[in-house]
Amino acid sequence: MGTKDRLADYHGKRDFGRTREPEGRAEASGDEPRFVVQIHDASTLHFDFRLQVDDVLKSWSVPKGPSDDPHDKRLAMPTEDHPLEYEEFEGVIAKGEYGGGTVIVWDNGTYEPLSHDRRGRPVDFGESLERGHATFRLRGSKLHGEYALTRFRDGLDGEREAWLLVKAGKARAGGHSTPDPRRARSVMTGRTLAQVAADGDEEWTPRTGRPAVP
Repeated sequence: MGTKDRLADYHGKRDFGRTREPEGRAEASGDEPRFVVQIHDASTLHFDFRLQVDDVLKSWSVPKGPSDDPHDKRLAMPTEDHPLEYEEFEGVIAKGEYGGGTVIVWDNGTYEPLSHDRRGRPVDFGESLERGHATFRLRGSKLHGEYALTRFRDGLDGEREAWLLVKAGKARAGGHSTPDPRRARSVMTGRTLAQVAADGDEEWTPRTGRPAVP
C-alpha cells in the first residue's frame, strides 16, 4: 500500500486550505525510525503518540500521556496514520476543522524496534503491530527506555480498537514522568500550549532554533 493510500483517512478529514498541517510528501529515509509525542488541546486535552512505520506515522491518542513508571498502564486509542512531516507540526488547528485546537511537540527522537517471535528471532515491526503486540526502545529528549504497545480490544462488535502503552523494566531515576500538559513545554521551541495559542496568527516555522525547555 502506497503512502497516498495510507493517508487517505488523514486527507479526507482535513481542508488544507484552512489548516497548516502537512499534506505529506516526504519519503522514509534509511535512518533509524522516528517517534514523536505531541500534546493536543482539542475537544479533549490529550497526548498523541506516533511511531514511524515505513513511510507514515502510526498514531495513538493517549489521554493521560506516556509514563516512565512500569506500573502505569496507559490507554492508547488508535487514530489515522499521519505523514512523516507531522513530527515537526506545532501550531493552532483552526476552529471547526478536524482536531481544531493547539498542538505542541513535547518529545521526539528515534526508536529501536525490539519485537521478536518465541524463538527470539526479530519480527518486522509493522507485522508485530498487526499481530497486536510490539516492543521498542525510545531514544528521545525526555522519554528513554523500553516500551510496549499491546492491543486488548480488537474493535469487533461495534467496539473501538484499544491498546495499552506500558514502560518495561524499572522506573528510570531522573526520568520524565507524565507532565502537567498545561505547563509542559515544547521540545522544539520551549513554548507552552498557551504561548502557542497566543502566537496562533503567526506563521509557524519548524526548527526555529529557540531553546528547548523540559
